[in-house]
Amino acid sequence: MESLTPRPHISARPAAPLTGSIGVPGDKSISHRALMFGALAIGQTRISGLLEGEDVLRTAGAMRALGAEISRDGADWLVAGRGIGGLTEPADVLDMGNSGTAARLLAGILASHDLYAVMTGDASLRKRPMARVIEPLKGTGAQFFARSGNRLPLTIIGTREAMPLTYRLPVASAQVKSAVLLAGLNARGVTEVEEPEPTRDHSENMLRHFGAQVSVERAGKGRLIRLTGQPELRAADVVVPGDPSSAAFPIAAALLVPGSKVTITGAGLNPLRTGLFESLREMGAELTIENARIEGGEPVGDIVAAYTELRAVDVPAERAPSMIDEYPILAVLCAAANGTSRLRGLSELRVKESDRLSATAALLRVNGVQVEIEGDDLIIHGTGSIPGGGLVETHMDHRLAMSALVLGQASKEPARIDDASFIDTSFPGFLTLMRGLGANMVAA
Repeated sequence: MESLTPRPHISARPAAPLTGSIGVPGDKSISHRALMFGALAIGQTRISGLLEGEDVLRTAGAMRALGAEISRDGADWLVAGRGIGGLTEPADVLDMGNSGTAARLLAGILASHDLYAVMTGDASLRKRPMARVIEPLKGTGAQFFARSGNRLPLTIIGTREAMPLTYRLPVASAQVKSAVLLAGLNARGVTEVEEPEPTRDHSENMLRHFGAQVSVERAGKGRLIRLTGQPELRAADVVVPGDPSSAAFPIAAALLVPGSKVTITGAGLNPLRTGLFESLREMGAELTIENARIEGGEPVGDIVAAYTELRAVDVPAERAPSMIDEYPILAVLCAAANGTSRLRGLSELRVKESDRLSATAALLRVNGVQVEIEGDDLIIHGTGSIPGGGLVETHMDHRLAMSALVLGQASKEPARIDDASFIDTSFPGFLTLMRGLGANMVAA
């Protein structure tokens, strides 16, 4: 049963210049995978910088329910793994909360383990289709039983002798790719995944980090990934960089509010995650990288953003996989830019925490911005300023909520959101951090 507690409304008002140096919470994608791979490895993995948001804590709870020992050690997390094939049947339903990433990746793990499990989630996650992972994972020999429309709750009866998979993704999706690779870990033979365009490669990087044999080669515009099944994964410490998707919000606020200059320290700079930064540079943004380095196999650096009068941008569809979570906040920046922007090929946004394509358009319209959807393209008519004054329906989507609050920092009239409770799923402490920079975000 969903909570009947009144949801916290937040109003964001035009702000004084934002200044300061901050770190953002750990990368959500890497945090999920660190817990999962640690649970599948032999020995104890130490994870530093884990994102302690609700989504990731759901993953930790699920891996505990499957037999891994997970505990805190100061600021770090320790995971004592069970080894490939060593997970145990959960005694209760696995509740994945709001996390589509956790649900889809875990489906891959469960498919190739000889156990019975049921996954559910909150009202938002129960609306999201699971067919995109169910269909390829059936090839392992696992059985799946879901609600109509292939939605959660989902029952998975894993197979005793998993078959390796050969699968070409119809649409670029790091979640589906990772689910297939995770299923292939406990299958005898080589699992192959071909993606039409490169997507975030944290799974491939981390599999190698834990000792799996993974190869990647070009395949047209995309990539072909091969994984040798049934490796003995060895515990390996993980340092989680700051999440570039979370860094996008204070960066955007700094670009929008006159006189602002903000530094984000220790942010992940994986080239398959930095499409937003490329787009911002095309808009003329004053954005620089300092102290670039490699930590835990991932590129990391400090991002410095300063107020800029932005120009419109035309973002090609092939850039979408490298910035799929950043389109709502990019749309806000385009609304404040001069000229008409077109963000192309956004079909994947329709199956996020909400229909993010329609919801992002609605977020802008209610705040006085002229916007259209043509097919899978979002067209935004920027005039150099945003009227604001609207109440944004967030649809239980954390990124929509944060995008609207950033918009309110630069609009002529305050912007409000109907629900702030889901922000902590990806960015715990968001309001406190933004207020510390000088943002004006208050209870409405």
